[in-house]
Amino acid sequence: MSTTRIAAQLYTLRDFLKTPEEIAATLKRVAAIGYRAVQLSGLGPIETTELKRILDGEGLAVCANHTYWAQLRDEPQKVLDEHAALECGFTALPIAPVDMRTGEGYATLAREASVAAQWFTERGLRIGYHNHSFEFEKFDGRTGLEILYTESDPRWFMAELDTYWVQHGGGDPVAWIRKLKGRLPFIHFKDMVVVENQPVMAEVGEGNLNWPAILEACVKAGVEWYIIEQDTCRRDPFESLAISLRNVNTWGIH
Repeated sequence: MSTTRIAAQLYTLRDFLKTPEEIAATLKRVAAIGYRAVQLSGLGPIETTELKRILDGEGLAVCANHTYWAQLRDEPQKVLDEHAALECGFTALPIAPVDMRTGEGYATLAREASVAAQWFTERGLRIGYHNHSFEFEKFDGRTGLEILYTESDPRWFMAELDTYWVQHGGGDPVAWIRKLKGRLPFIHFKDMVVVENQPVMAEVGEGNLNWPAILEACVKAGVEWYIIEQDTCRRDPFESLAISLRNVNTWGIH
């Protein structure tokens, strides 16, 4: 577990990242909480060089990013250059295009993304996919997520599994972590509780997910980064990120 690191998913703080000034103030607070790395997502407009300057000033590395499929497909060199400037070696598709959320669509995305992922990987940028729960809809007996990872090339196309959304979709996070062994460098840590008979996101360690089993599976699967995220918080999002980090630290992960 010593080779695994922790990062904050900035999408959690998207309401505080709309301008360069807000971005600078928010990253200062993230560093003060104790994070030393972030995943970029949900930021407002900012020049890459300015963002890198702010990150460096706060001692924050960019472990990962999110990049939409259209950008990866249509502007590969621009994507590559931006990630190189940020010294970031991994990006994930944050969501599947709406018109590809069918059995045939997932298979097409798997094939096309594998080709793109090989091109990017050979140039220093690994490519993966971040799931929600809609990928657990079945098409001829297979879920969209099964199609995506079965039909893609495991040498090139990686995964960024989201524990909450797997559970929300009726899947088993531990089983999926095991299934993706060797192609799961990054994982989103996100917990789930039930409030008024509805599933709700919670700080990591404050909900009902089986974290001892998840952690054991992550170690065996070769996960490199635990990225803490909470799309919706029932308290101040900065406090939620702090609680999650403290809980993960008590598990011996620093």
